[in-house]
Amino acid sequence: MTGVHSELVSHDAQAIDDCWNRIGIHGDRSCPLLVEHIHCRNCSVYSAAATRLLDRYALAQEHRVSMQGEDLASDVQTRSLVVFRLGEEWLGLPTRCLVEVSPVQAIHSLPHQRSRALLGVANVRGALVACLSFVELLGLDTSLPPSTSARIMPRMLIVSAEGGPVVVPVDEVDGIHAIEARLLDSASAPAQNSNARFTRGVVQWKNRSLRLLDEEHLLSAVNRSLT
Repeated sequence: MTGVHSELVSHDAQAIDDCWNRIGIHGDRSCPLLVEHIHCRNCSVYSAAATRLLDRYALAQEHRVSMQGEDLASDVQTRSLVVFRLGEEWLGLPTRCLVEVSPVQAIHSLPHQRSRALLGVANVRGALVACLSFVELLGLDTSLPPSTSARIMPRMLIVSAEGGPVVVPVDEVDGIHAIEARLLDSASAPAQNSNARFTRGVVQWKNRSLRLLDEEHLLSAVNRSLT
């Protein structure tokens, strides 16, 4: 998965002049604008690059590529899910949507945000990647107090969307699990609310209620948030 991520990020880096990595805060700091702006994220050049990144997501809608892996169709025993937590909710997303799990990165907000779910951009290996809130998209309650356990650390999921990778902050990642297809197929119907379209069902797994996300509808909402 790391190789896929590197290819996607490399494409973004080549299309945008990442001056912040050459002469800016992550480079030799020779940029004359640093005296005025102190940090690259305060510069209009950085903001313009981030805007171009988001414009690319919009253009990519014209070249939609299916992310359904034909090799997964033959898997009738188990299905692979990445299981993660947002607030009190445990959620499962098909692993084919996942590029990788990353440590937490700083999120830089953008002026004139395009949607409430768009948190800003994060610098992933020198490339700007849009950062989205699944909490906002799914309408979740995240009032759960932060865990004091040193073993529980927030992470970021890098998810494959149509226009390129997006970063999603999560409170905890349980891991990637092969879960019996029989159990997933017997999932109970989601509660009827405004966000039921993003949920295929709910199953009891490892003494938890695991909410199974509908990747097609969720990723469609992700793409709308970026355009």
